Amino acid sequence: QVQLVESGGGLVQVGGSLRLSCAASESIRFNTIYWYRQAPGKQRDLVATITSGGSTAVVDSVKGRFTISRDNAKNTVYLQMNSLKPEDTAVYYCNLVQNFKAYWGNGTPVTVSS
Repeated sequence: QVQLVESGGGLVQVGGSLRLSCAASESIRFNTIYWYRQAPGKQRDLVATITSGGSTAVVDSVKGRFTISRDNAKNTVYLQMNSLKPEDTAVYYCNLVQNFKAYWGNGTPVTVSS
């Protein structure tokens, strides 16, 4: 079973940047990888997607500020977050589906202070 470990979260001021990493325990080169986030008291929402071919998509609320990328040699997917806003405060999770099963990491918290 693949294991996912997120890292890179922390406390940052409004307008700041963070780069989150999602490291997998095995090759994920053929997987579509998703970044989700869950703010306190809210549901977990999709933020960004990257396919095995490198096509990317982000939700409108982060368009122009967040970028998803991958390094297959390192079995790692990144989420570069710029121009952070207080509403970006959440726990960020990466996710993939393999053999019809969803795998999640434990998340990395991001707090944006104003």
